[in-house]
Amino acid sequence: MVAHLILYMIEKVGIILIVAFLLSHMKSFRRIFQEDSTRNEKLVLICLFGGFGLVSNYTGIEVFQDTISNQGILLDIEPNNAIANTRVMGAVIGGMLGGPVVGLGAGLIAGLHRYTFGGFTAFACSLAVVLAGVLAGYAGRYKLKHGKRITASFAIKVGMLLEALQMIIILLLAKPFEQAWHLVQIIGLPMITINGLGILLFMMIMQSIMKDQSRARANQTSLVFSIAERTLPYFKQGLNGESSKAIASILLESTEADAVAITDTTRVLSHVGVGTDHHISMGELVTGLTKNVIEQGRICVARTKDEIYCSSANCPLEAAIVLPLKVQHNTAGTLKMYYVDSHKLDDVQQQMAEGLANLFSTQLELAEVERQSKLLQDAEIRALHTQIHPHFLFNSLNSISVLCRTDPTKARDLMLELSLFFRSNLQGARQMFIPLEKEIENVTAYLSLEKARFPDKYEVEIQVDSSLLDFHIPPFLLQPLVENAIHHGLSKGKSKGMISIDITQQTDHLEIIVQDNGVGISSNTLMVLGKQTVLSETGTGTSIDNISKRLEGLYKGQASISFKTLPGSGTTVFICIPLHFKKGDLSIAESVYS
Repeated sequence: MVAHLILYMIEKVGIILIVAFLLSHMKSFRRIFQEDSTRNEKLVLICLFGGFGLVSNYTGIEVFQDTISNQGILLDIEPNNAIANTRVMGAVIGGMLGGPVVGLGAGLIAGLHRYTFGGFTAFACSLAVVLAGVLAGYAGRYKLKHGKRITASFAIKVGMLLEALQMIIILLLAKPFEQAWHLVQIIGLPMITINGLGILLFMMIMQSIMKDQSRARANQTSLVFSIAERTLPYFKQGLNGESSKAIASILLESTEADAVAITDTTRVLSHVGVGTDHHISMGELVTGLTKNVIEQGRICVARTKDEIYCSSANCPLEAAIVLPLKVQHNTAGTLKMYYVDSHKLDDVQQQMAEGLANLFSTQLELAEVERQSKLLQDAEIRALHTQIHPHFLFNSLNSISVLCRTDPTKARDLMLELSLFFRSNLQGARQMFIPLEKEIENVTAYLSLEKARFPDKYEVEIQVDSSLLDFHIPPFLLQPLVENAIHHGLSKGKSKGMISIDITQQTDHLEIIVQDNGVGISSNTLMVLGKQTVLSETGTGTSIDNISKRLEGLYKGQASISFKTLPGSGTTVFICIPLHFKKGDLSIAESVYS
């Protein structure tokens, strides 16, 4: 009889394992087995493993004294009969995988359902399955709390122990005791061994799921790094139409997305794949979803066409994930991955897209840092060029040598000014920000040397609010402007030149005004000044362009340089720098001047 019961029990376990195997190939089933399940996922687990308990009750084997009945689906049993089944298996596995709450929930479902079948062990069996679920949950939690995995061997030990506990509870609560003892002798060994075997096989299926997920994550990580490596050269170019198209094409080729788009904050830089008839590259943003991401700076996922709310009614794209691309915590654009079937946008695709967006944001930040470093190097090269410019050095030394005979004191002062100018240029070229006072000292030294050559050609007036002298600004802002005024604005003028530097604090910004009464700037030059390199016969032509780009990059568009001029009436340069820009964004280095 025991042998027949073992065979029947193996058959019942097989039913549960077949269901588990089929479920394990469903993405939704795999997704709920995470380390940190949400409340909804725990509810799903309770229903799932509680459902296994219901199936076990319906497919149980009715036992009466020395007789067993395997007649198919059970709905109730005689008062003096009992049931041998795999009910505890679902509650134990649910508890170990989902914790005590899941074990309790699954146990209650299976236990209450078993109680409705009746029989002299109804209460004992119902209580046993609830306790088994809770105890299995605490056993699994204890294992995880100590940093260990729930192995198949651990699961079978816990399962067999809790099945043995059920036998003890039957002996304690089922009446009459003689009938309960006789029952345990019949069903004890088959239920303990076969349920233990079932738990072992079930956990092996779960381990296979976990391994598949680990392999998927490893493959996903490898793919993300591969994409990052291939796209890095294009991100170094910044966000533009050409680089964005290359990046989007790589993503379309490497992922399951049906279309990929990259935008800045105002337009679509590139769109490849499905929907190119109305998602036009270099055109305006056409989806409200993208506009929301740019405004809010957070990821948005759409799983229906209405959630995308594309301006085209015939758009074939039904799902999308739009992610912000950030530089220095500011949204610089978006990465968009579209799907024609919403089921393709699963958790794997979403996690990969989020990882790519973070990597791309980092690459953009590194590209910006590299660009700023290049600008600073350009400024340093220009400063060194000024230092070793043979005409400037020769003229300065020549003026000093002449004064050595006629006015030794002034010659000594000019030598000190020349030394200060050289030192200021060299040290300032190593800084991203310097005190305003040091920038003014550099300009004063430069003017002293120039005025020594042309003592009556121009006058310079500098007015600075003393409270601003410690305010930090990028180096080489003032000296290039003064140099331009002297060599371009005043060099052709017949009357005495005037240069004024006025630095004041306005409501929320520092205002620098450099004004001359020279020849002014032509309209053609004014249109491109500060936007690109301007050809120059007497210099590199890069100083104004360098200042403009450094202000834009360092202050994220919150600083500006502008020009006002009238041919024949001089030029005025305005620089505005925010007073309360985040110091963390400025990354002010400790000044070497101190």
